[in-house]
Amino acid sequence: MGDERLSTQYVIDSNVFIEAKKRYYAFGICPGFWDSLLWHHAAGTVWSVDRVRAELLAQADELATWVKDTVPKEAFCSTNDQAVVTAYGEAVTWVHDQAFYLPRAEAEFSGVTAVDPWVIAYAKANGMTLVTDEILRADRKKRVPIPNVCVGLHVPYVNSFEMLNALQAEFRWQSP
Repeated sequence: MGDERLSTQYVIDSNVFIEAKKRYYAFGICPGFWDSLLWHHAAGTVWSVDRVRAELLAQADELATWVKDTVPKEAFCSTNDQAVVTAYGEAVTWVHDQAFYLPRAEAEFSGVTAVDPWVIAYAKANGMTLVTDEILRADRKKRVPIPNVCVGLHVPYVNSFEMLNALQAEFRWQSP
């Protein structure tokens, strides 16, 4: 039996980066988190997509600077691939086939600037595990949570803490 930690590949959603920066892994509090993402990318286990990169770079903040100046551009994979485009169509169709989402939620999910369906599509097309801190909410009608679509399309997903645990990441405190 192989080491699942080494064989699982993860594709990270925007909210993982954004929430980490705002809260529990702020650059000044936990630089090890950001270093671990870079290390695991170099090891071939952690990725994201071009549309996430564009969303992160659209902000003028420390996260955008880190993405622009530190993260290798190839860490954000292209969604311009026929298998990804096909999976994108499946994600959008699945959402539109669900009778309980409000039309505004459907439109937001599949809008021109929407990132979520592309992250899901990339994970599906490439047999990867999607990392999101969104929560499965079967009763959510005003917004389409990523985990709902993942369940509908049989795409494995975890939250950032589960990914870090699987990758055996440790962030240790050092005295000043």
